Amino acid sequence: MSTCTFFGHRDCPTSIKPKLCKILIDLIENKGVNNFYIGNNGNFDNIVYNLLCELKKQYPYINYNVVLAYLPNNKFYNFENTIYPEGIETVPKRFAIDYRNRFMLNKTDFVIAYVTHSWGGASKFVDLAVKKEKQVIYL
Repeated sequence: MSTCTFFGHRDCPTSIKPKLCKILIDLIENKGVNNFYIGNNGNFDNIVYNLLCELKKQYPYINYNVVLAYLPNNKFYNFENTIYPEGIETVPKRFAIDYRNRFMLNKTDFVIAYVTHSWGGASKFVDLAVKKEKQVIYL
Protein backbone atom coordinates (compact mmCIF):
# COMPACT_ATOMS: atom_id res chain seq x y z
CA MET A 1 0.00 0.00 0.00
CA SER A 2 1.56 3.26 -1.14
CA THR A 3 0.51 6.86 -0.77
CA CYS A 4 0.58 9.85 -3.10
CA THR A 5 0.18 13.55 -2.48
CA PHE A 6 0.07 16.59 -4.73
CA PHE A 7 1.78 19.98 -4.87
CA GLY A 8 0.85 22.47 -7.56
CA HIS A 9 0.20 26.12 -8.26
CA ARG A 10 -3.27 27.46 -7.53
CA ASP A 11 -3.73 28.76 -11.07
CA CYS A 12 -3.28 25.41 -12.80
CA PRO A 13 -5.03 25.02 -16.19
CA THR A 14 -7.62 22.27 -16.65
CA SER A 15 -5.64 21.08 -19.68
CA ILE A 16 -3.44 18.99 -17.32
CA LYS A 17 -6.35 16.67 -16.53
CA PRO A 18 -5.71 13.99 -19.23
CA LYS A 19 -2.02 13.68 -18.35
CA LEU A 20 -2.81 13.66 -14.63
CA CYS A 21 -5.43 10.95 -15.16
CA LYS A 22 -2.93 8.77 -17.04
CA ILE A 23 -0.37 9.17 -14.23
CA LEU A 24 -2.93 8.34 -11.53
CA ILE A 25 -4.09 5.21 -13.34
CA ASP A 26 -0.47 4.08 -13.72
CA LEU A 27 0.17 4.64 -10.00
CA ILE A 28 -2.97 2.73 -9.03
CA GLU A 29 -2.54 -0.17 -11.46
CA ASN A 30 1.25 -0.56 -11.53
CA LYS A 31 2.71 1.01 -8.38
CA GLY A 32 0.21 -0.11 -5.74
CA VAL A 33 -0.85 3.40 -4.79
CA ASN A 34 -4.25 3.36 -3.18
CA ASN A 35 -4.15 6.27 -0.73
CA PHE A 36 -4.09 9.93 -1.73
CA TYR A 37 -3.74 13.20 0.23
CA ILE A 38 -4.98 16.41 -1.39
CA GLY A 39 -4.92 20.04 -0.30
CA ASN A 40 -7.86 22.38 -0.82
CA ASN A 41 -6.30 25.58 -2.07
CA GLY A 42 -6.77 26.43 -5.71
CA ASN A 43 -7.54 24.96 -9.09
CA PHE A 44 -4.82 22.29 -9.03
CA ASP A 45 -6.24 20.73 -5.85
CA ASN A 46 -9.76 20.98 -7.28
CA ILE A 47 -8.75 19.18 -10.49
CA VAL A 48 -7.04 16.43 -8.49
CA TYR A 49 -10.02 16.01 -6.17
CA ASN A 50 -12.56 15.77 -8.99
CA LEU A 51 -10.39 13.30 -10.89
CA LEU A 52 -9.99 11.07 -7.82
CA CYS A 53 -13.76 11.16 -7.29
CA GLU A 54 -14.17 9.87 -10.86
CA LEU A 55 -11.45 7.22 -10.49
CA LYS A 56 -13.00 5.94 -7.24
CA LYS A 57 -15.89 4.59 -9.36
CA GLN A 58 -13.45 2.52 -11.44
CA TYR A 59 -11.15 1.65 -8.50
CA PRO A 60 -13.42 1.42 -5.44
CA TYR A 61 -10.52 0.32 -3.20
CA ILE A 62 -8.65 3.64 -3.45
CA ASN A 63 -8.96 6.21 -0.67
CA TYR A 64 -8.49 9.95 -0.87
CA ASN A 65 -8.56 12.59 1.83
CA VAL A 66 -8.62 16.35 1.64
CA VAL A 67 -6.16 17.58 4.25
CA LEU A 68 -7.39 20.86 5.69
CA ALA A 69 -5.03 23.65 6.71
CA TYR A 70 -7.82 25.33 8.67
CA LEU A 71 -11.52 24.81 9.14
CA PRO A 72 -13.60 26.45 6.41
CA ASN A 73 -15.87 29.36 7.35
CA ASN A 74 -18.67 27.95 5.20
CA LYS A 75 -21.04 26.01 7.47
CA PHE A 76 -22.22 24.02 4.44
CA TYR A 77 -18.74 22.65 3.66
CA ASN A 78 -18.73 18.90 3.00
CA PHE A 79 -16.37 17.37 5.56
CA GLU A 80 -16.55 13.90 4.03
CA ASN A 81 -13.08 12.50 3.31
CA THR A 82 -11.28 15.27 5.19
CA ILE A 83 -8.41 15.19 7.65
CA TYR A 84 -7.45 17.95 10.06
CA PRO A 85 -3.83 17.25 11.10
CA GLU A 86 -3.28 16.91 14.81
CA GLY A 87 -1.63 19.97 16.30
CA ILE A 88 -2.52 22.31 13.43
CA GLU A 89 -4.97 24.18 15.64
CA THR A 90 -1.99 25.63 17.54
CA VAL A 91 -0.28 26.92 14.38
CA PRO A 92 -0.78 30.59 13.40
CA LYS A 93 -3.05 30.78 10.34
CA ARG A 94 -0.29 32.17 8.09
CA PHE A 95 1.75 28.99 8.69
CA ALA A 96 -1.13 26.51 8.51
CA ILE A 97 -0.73 25.58 4.82
CA ASP A 98 2.98 24.98 5.36
CA TYR A 99 2.18 22.74 8.37
CA ARG A 100 -0.45 20.85 6.37
CA ASN A 101 1.92 20.34 3.43
CA ARG A 102 4.63 18.96 5.73
CA PHE A 103 2.06 16.59 7.21
CA MET A 104 1.17 15.30 3.74
CA LEU A 105 4.79 15.07 2.62
CA ASN A 106 5.79 13.02 5.66
CA LYS A 107 3.04 10.48 4.94
CA THR A 108 3.65 9.97 1.22
CA ASP A 109 5.73 7.84 -1.12
CA PHE A 110 4.90 9.66 -4.37
CA VAL A 111 4.40 13.33 -5.17
CA ILE A 112 2.68 14.57 -8.30
CA ALA A 113 3.83 18.11 -9.03
CA TYR A 114 2.60 20.93 -11.20
CA VAL A 115 5.22 23.68 -10.93
CA THR A 116 5.94 26.29 -13.58
CA HIS A 117 8.18 28.61 -11.58
CA SER A 118 10.71 28.26 -8.79
CA TRP A 119 9.00 30.41 -6.14
CA GLY A 120 5.99 29.80 -3.94
CA GLY A 121 4.73 26.98 -1.80
CA ALA A 122 4.32 24.36 -4.52
CA SER A 123 7.91 24.74 -5.67
CA LYS A 124 9.17 24.78 -2.08
CA PHE A 125 7.47 21.48 -1.24
CA VAL A 126 8.49 19.79 -4.47
CA ASP A 127 12.10 20.71 -3.67
CA LEU A 128 11.63 19.33 -0.15
CA ALA A 129 10.15 16.11 -1.57
CA VAL A 130 13.24 15.66 -3.74
CA LYS A 131 15.50 16.23 -0.71
CA LYS A 132 13.50 13.65 1.25
CA GLU A 133 13.95 11.24 -1.68
CA LYS A 134 10.25 10.93 -2.45
CA GLN A 135 9.37 9.80 -5.96
CA VAL A 136 8.33 13.03 -7.72
CA ILE A 137 6.33 12.92 -10.94
CA TYR A 138 6.17 16.21 -12.83
CA LEU A 139 3.21 17.25 -14.97
